Amino acid sequence: MEPIRVGLVTKEWPPHVYGGAGVHVVQLAEALRKRPEISLAVHCFGEKRADAIGYPTPVEFAQSNPAIAAVATDLAIADALSKADVVHTHTWYANMAGHLASLIHGIPHIMSGHSLEPLRPWKAEQLGGGYQLSSWVERTAIESAAAVIAVSDGMRADILSAYPNVDPARVHTIRNGVDTDKFSPNYDSTALEKYGISGRYALFVGRITRQKGLAHLLRAWEKVPAEYGLVIAAGSPDEAGIGLEIADLIEELQRTRSNVWWIQEMLPHEELTSVLTAADLFICPSIYEPLGIVNLEAMGCATAVLGSAVGGIPEVVADAITGELVEYSSNHEKFEADLRQAIIDLMGKPELLIKYGNAGRIRAQSEFGWDAVAESTIALYAQVLSR
Repeated sequence: MEPIRVGLVTKEWPPHVYGGAGVHVVQLAEALRKRPEISLAVHCFGEKRADAIGYPTPVEFAQSNPAIAAVATDLAIADALSKADVVHTHTWYANMAGHLASLIHGIPHIMSGHSLEPLRPWKAEQLGGGYQLSSWVERTAIESAAAVIAVSDGMRADILSAYPNVDPARVHTIRNGVDTDKFSPNYDSTALEKYGISGRYALFVGRITRQKGLAHLLRAWEKVPAEYGLVIAAGSPDEAGIGLEIADLIEELQRTRSNVWWIQEMLPHEELTSVLTAADLFICPSIYEPLGIVNLEAMGCATAVLGSAVGGIPEVVADAITGELVEYSSNHEKFEADLRQAIIDLMGKPELLIKYGNAGRIRAQSEFGWDAVAESTIALYAQVLSR
């Protein structure tokens, strides 16, 4: 039997991976390439690579709104997918390539929903009028796709709520995974010494975007006891406004505390696992999070997690087992007060944090392996092709 020829389409691909969706694509591709029943070709935005087919933005659109530039790139990718049996796209940036390839070449399009444009209105700050275009692209693709993959049950519910025209039978939950060999406890202190990190600390890792709730964490931290440190590994602001807001909040904390560290560049993998492992507590204060792959990475490193109870986070962080959850509230003062109290309570219980961390690694190993993700994804490919 001939292998299934899969065209995997993504905006993010190494060395340009900046979010959870990009991490997911890289890990999924690695798992699929191990399977003899799959012949995988990765189509990505950007320059030529050895391990993928790169598509730079057409020169005529290099200075265009990012949404228009993305669609222009999608046109080139769609044209190149004629030999695929199935096309699998990730995020709205790539969705139009899959939709057009399906129309032009008659191949089924499967799209993975890592987030939803209707639930991220702040993206208008980043894309301007392009937010209307990105929303249209996502709606068109999601309502036409042969199948839609949701990365959590929470995400599946959001898809069906945001897009009521989508047949629920076409929306399948396949949760994100984590490589617990790569994300495992790393006790090398070189990275801590490099960044001058010392003492007990909590950690935030993520992009600077309103979605990740970093501003709420920084405001909550103002009244956290000064004996506890905070490491913020965050860069790549979505737009200038949120970037300045975060910089001001961090600067305000650093005026009175010597144990607040801001790492703005993306950490190399070994440094990331070292900083994760040494943290007493990993904090994910997102206001919207389809799953939160970074929580799985922290759990892989045996670090306790404090997360907001939104989206798919409760499906990853087992409350009072691998960490704890804080209810998100649109009353931001309440959310920040609840987050602050949870931080203080947990940082005051180091033995409990160790217990949560050990349980988190066991959970990550047993329930979120990439082999299981690949198995479910391949089964969906076969199901769609059998129709």
